Amino acid sequence: MTEPRRLMAVHAHPDDESSKGAATMARYVAGGDEVLVVSCTGGERGDVLNPRLKGDPDVMRDLPAFRREEMRRAQEILGVRHVWLGFVDSGLPEGDPLPPLPPGCFALEPIDIATEALVRVVRESRPHVITTYDENGGYPHPDHVMCHVVSLAAFRAAGDPAAFPHAGEPWQPLKLYYNQTLSGRRIRALHEGMLLRGHKSPFAEWMERWAKRTDRETTTHVRCVDHFETRNQALLAHATQIDPDGAFFGIPLDIEREVWPTEDFEAALSYVPIRDGEDDLFAGIEDGAQGDEMAARARSGELALAYDDVKEAS
Repeated sequence: MTEPRRLMAVHAHPDDESSKGAATMARYVAGGDEVLVVSCTGGERGDVLNPRLKGDPDVMRDLPAFRREEMRRAQEILGVRHVWLGFVDSGLPEGDPLPPLPPGCFALEPIDIATEALVRVVRESRPHVITTYDENGGYPHPDHVMCHVVSLAAFRAAGDPAAFPHAGEPWQPLKLYYNQTLSGRRIRALHEGMLLRGHKSPFAEWMERWAKRTDRETTTHVRCVDHFETRNQALLAHATQIDPDGAFFGIPLDIEREVWPTEDFEAALSYVPIRDGEDDLFAGIEDGAQGDEMAARARSGELALAYDDVKEAS
């Protein structure tokens, strides 16, 4: 029997894990690998986005507690472990000029404080692979951008014994990827797939808004069609955040499986060469034992970075 490989997915808020890479996580869990989701904040400043629950007294009585229970249900559906990093949602500032971020929120935390908190989790859980957001946060929510900054810093610091020496035994993850599930290419393909089959597309307005959108290059396409239903159920568990009648659920699964059977990622840092046409986040890591040996070599400096395509957050 082989030892399980370990994946850590770092997200800004509860529900992000179910909309970005959830089917991939479910695939790896089903294959015997270990998956840990880290939520940097509790989503305390989120709004109720499901029109069926707006004003619901059970929800509004304590929205943060309600969202924690939603996360627990999504965790069970995906079969993952879960950790709250413990920071406070920054909210999404709106207006012109933009209002200042609220004191004490995640996006205003000193980088070293937030990084040390994540380094502790990395050193305790010892992931071989980490997924997170690109330097734009996927979209420019301050918590998503901060999540990128902190994940990148923790990846670099976790294996350094001189960095945060009181945060556990050093551990060097081998790969860092950015989630790129919500790409223009994917949404356009689903939109056109619906039209070709004579259906009304839920993404017609998206196509107008995204006409000039430039897609990022992706390196890794994980086939996970058998787990799209699990992903949807995890999304629906976040009932305050997901409209069950919204665009996310407007594409029949049989069409989605045919048109776009993968979840897509962008390699950023890796001690393992990233090959063209990569279809596995663990490519080059056969099992947990080999991953542990490679991580030790990376930590000692015997194994150097083989891939570095990091763009810094502005």
